[in-house]
Amino acid sequence: MIGIYMFFAALGLLAIGYPVAFSFGAISILFGFIAAFFEIFPDGGTMIEVGEEFFSMFSMMPFRIYSTMTNKLLMAIPLFIFMGIVLEKSGLASRLLESMGTLFGKVRGGLAISTILVGSLLAASTGVVGASVVAMGVISLPVMLKYGYCKKLSTGTICAAGTLGQIIPPSIILIILSDVFGQPAGDMFRAAIIPSAILIGAYILYILIIANIKKDLAPIIEAPISDHAIRDAIFAIIPPLLLVLVVLGSIFAGIATPTESASVGSVGAILLALIYKSFSWKLLEDAALETVKVTAMVIAILIGATAFSMVFVYTGADVIVEEFMLTLPGEKWGFLILSMAIIMILGFFIDFFEISYIIVPILIPIANTIGIDPIWFAILIAMNLQTSFLTPPFGFSLFYLKGVAHRGVKTVDIYKGVIPFILIQVFVLASIIIFPEVYGFG
Repeated sequence: MIGIYMFFAALGLLAIGYPVAFSFGAISILFGFIAAFFEIFPDGGTMIEVGEEFFSMFSMMPFRIYSTMTNKLLMAIPLFIFMGIVLEKSGLASRLLESMGTLFGKVRGGLAISTILVGSLLAASTGVVGASVVAMGVISLPVMLKYGYCKKLSTGTICAAGTLGQIIPPSIILIILSDVFGQPAGDMFRAAIIPSAILIGAYILYILIIANIKKDLAPIIEAPISDHAIRDAIFAIIPPLLLVLVVLGSIFAGIATPTESASVGSVGAILLALIYKSFSWKLLEDAALETVKVTAMVIAILIGATAFSMVFVYTGADVIVEEFMLTLPGEKWGFLILSMAIIMILGFFIDFFEISYIIVPILIPIANTIGIDPIWFAILIAMNLQTSFLTPPFGFSLFYLKGVAHRGVKTVDIYKGVIPFILIQVFVLASIIIFPEVYGFG
């Protein structure tokens, strides 16, 4: 039970705001020595002879960390982060939002629909949730409020569109899950296409329905569309779309690995900045510094998670969890429902990095024992983690938007606005579980 106590102790440290990587690392060392003490002194007083193999857990830890640091797949993470930051700083979001808003202005709810479409394109080209939400919060929210859009619909749409970076490839979470599951990243990207497309379609369908039922929520913008506006829209949309097609197409076609395509994407992002005449050495320096900061955070969490998982397995806690999960009623369905509920609840409090490296490795052996398709299970987790970005009161997207929202937008407006989109995500998640064949899973 020491490993179980260790798990809840780590959650306790996270709850009081202690840094994630240090929480997992410190708890792992502490409970590792506690486990060692009880093995050396099983009855609390008499010391038994312990061989050198007992300390192999700690001696092997540097090798586990080194193998993680040299993982070529994980090299794609800083490259995709750099690509996203360069595109975000080059003003891609503002151009896309302005162009889409012009094209869809005459449709009831058109600004909200354009925000969803721009969010999906930003997700495919940047994959950085925080940057997408902030960019659309700064640019799109004032425009929607100016034309009389409901605060709840506006804020909910922006938060939902910003979190699409979790499921639309090339998503950072999909790269991480492909590493954790030991599956090709290209297969993971390919499997996420249909679920992400259906989710986007469900968002747009909801906006069209609610905007036409309650016409005061999203008025039509009476503004003529000129040929010049259409040309500007094409110029704003086509280049980033081509970049996404090159990056994903090279992976799907087997021409390049995710790391190689991420390198091409980074170069392409710089070229787009040059095309849009927004490139500067300061932009490049700032993007590189932010990439280093985010990557350092990811690696630090990964090191702490590696130590945590080693101690967790050493104490036998994984066996306890597996036995419990396998005795659930409904077997496969009981396991899926409970695991999805656990991930969703934990997503209220901790980031997807910790869930991917701490919780998911515990669930994978159980899923393999039951015979669950790993790609299908990974997509379910990715969709679930996306939902956690929206769930009040701790959803990260809610805080990102509140930080840049107009003073007239209250936190309760954002909370109420995201509820319909959370329900849509849960509905799509449930449909993937119940009808996997519709989404291309066997």
